[in-house]
Amino acid sequence: MKILLVDDNRDGAEMLAALLRIDGHTVHVASDGAGALRIVTEQPLDVLLIDLGMPTMSGYELAQRLRAGKLLRPSARLIAVSGWVRSSDKARARNAGFDHHLSKPVDIEALHRLLRAPRDAHPEMVASD
Repeated sequence: MKILLVDDNRDGAEMLAALLRIDGHTVHVASDGAGALRIVTEQPLDVLLIDLGMPTMSGYELAQRLRAGKLLRPSARLIAVSGWVRSSDKARARNAGFDHHLSKPVDIEALHRLLRAPRDAHPEMVASD
């Protein structure tokens, strides 16, 4: 899969990117919303893993821009990756256009299940423990 990982925590993003690359995925990393938007216009993507709490442009705002601007393939999945895991955070993520929600630190097995499943197999928001 072609994956974009967007997180202002570069060390965490690079570690998760390395794990995904080991699994054979092509992974791009952006540290902010503006960088993510640049990559999205240059690369067709299957999955975007987006941190919600980033400075300048939050993950919520990025998801809204991506969905409203029709910048993604219709089959692309947006997965929120955040330490914000209250039900209100998940509802806000869903309203912003995210398909799923994983808590930090990411449970790599939960992420693998999401990546293997068809896009519509898990319509509910998912949180890892």
